[in-house]
Amino acid sequence: MRQARSRRTVFWVALAVAGVVAALVGVLVTRPAAQSASAQSPLLGKAAPELEGVSPLTGSSVSLAGLRGRFVLVNFFASWCVPCRTEEPELVQLDYQHKAANDLAIVGVAFDDTTSGARQFLRSYGAVWPAVQDPDGGVALRYGVRGPPESFLVAPDGKLVAKFAGPLTAAGVDHYLAAAKAEQA
Repeated sequence: MRQARSRRTVFWVALAVAGVVAALVGVLVTRPAAQSASAQSPLLGKAAPELEGVSPLTGSSVSLAGLRGRFVLVNFFASWCVPCRTEEPELVQLDYQHKAANDLAIVGVAFDDTTSGARQFLRSYGAVWPAVQDPDGGVALRYGVRGPPESFLVAPDGKLVAKFAGPLTAAGVDHYLAAAKAEQA
């Protein structure tokens, strides 16, 4: 009798846990995607914080000021970041779509990552844009980044026009890019 009661208790506890997990999955699946909305940031409308460094891919110097005159997507990523793995193919597609028009540049910032990890991550997805290391976290701090992936759209005049928390899609960035272009016209 005691053993049967114990089995029923275990069954009901397991069923309750499964219900909680199912509810959590339901909430996560039905909430709006991060790439569909710009996140709030006190930096919006202000000059984007400078970033500069040496690209782990090419060894060349990279600076945000050197890209002034076109839109720049500053993307904070890490090789250990699971959502970054979802986002990276979308960024590769976005980069490819804007190559001919040369109206958008992507700059990666390795967040709490090793140079070799960041290099391997970018190469494994075919990312060819410049990226910089942020060994002391100073760039992330200036941008207010809590964790990867987070991205910022910088206008040709150097002002921040959008912040995105979570993985992006090429279509989501294109939506905000078109709106920012229309606003500048």
